[in-house]
Amino acid sequence: MYLPVPSQPDCVSAWREAVRLVDGAAGHQAYNVIIDVADPSARANLADPVVAEVDAFLAGRGKKPIETVANTIFPAALYHRHGAPLFFDRFRDNVLPKVRLKEAWSGYYFERMMQLPQLNGPPINQIWGIVERLRNPKVRALNKFELSIFDPVRDVNDSPYGGQCLSFASLKLIGKGQQRRIAMTAFYRNHFYIEKLLGNLIGLGRLQSFIAKEGGVGLGPLTIVSTHAEIDTGKWNRCDLQQLFARCDQASAQLLAAA
Repeated sequence: MYLPVPSQPDCVSAWREAVRLVDGAAGHQAYNVIIDVADPSARANLADPVVAEVDAFLAGRGKKPIETVANTIFPAALYHRHGAPLFFDRFRDNVLPKVRLKEAWSGYYFERMMQLPQLNGPPINQIWGIVERLRNPKVRALNKFELSIFDPVRDVNDSPYGGQCLSFASLKLIGKGQQRRIAMTAFYRNHFYIEKLLGNLIGLGRLQSFIAKEGGVGLGPLTIVSTHAEIDTGKWNRCDLQQLFARCDQASAQLLAAA
């Protein structure tokens, strides 16, 4: 059982087509939805009119803005301000103490990726480890760049809500020589397509772009597998969503006409 979304050129197009297909499924939900984005760095900021529309829709209903959702995966502003690897320390020392709500889950996937606990020794920075391996000419692996987020010790409980939804990401080197690119596949156990998907696409694209840049390779496609996806409602109803979709489609049409 799966729902393939035709490959899309950018984050906004991928969000809109995935939303369209899941919204049309029974109960406005689907399992094993596969989304593919050719360029996850394209249409990935508030300057895009569709991103701005979704951002205003969420913010107007008390939900986290797009940038906040994206920052849980990769704090781009912190990276641009301090560079790598210093920004990891800045995040650990300055950001985490302010945002942590409970010991098991700070709400930041970035924390899980840069601080994987081990029994003996300091936490493992999985992200920087991948960068260093990409830089190392002695490393010949093409398919062994993994990011673990789900932790059975911290995440298994009886609550149906909260905690991590992004569980794992797998990166691959594709192409040869100077044409080498890093591709990424991310797995979600549960996915709200209105409240989270667009911010998740943007955040994952920024993480992937960071690894590509610092690792000295090109940026490849991003694939997301939502093992359960839904067109979530909460502080909005079906009429609100239809109006949002209409505004987004109009904004995309105007953008295309102006190109």
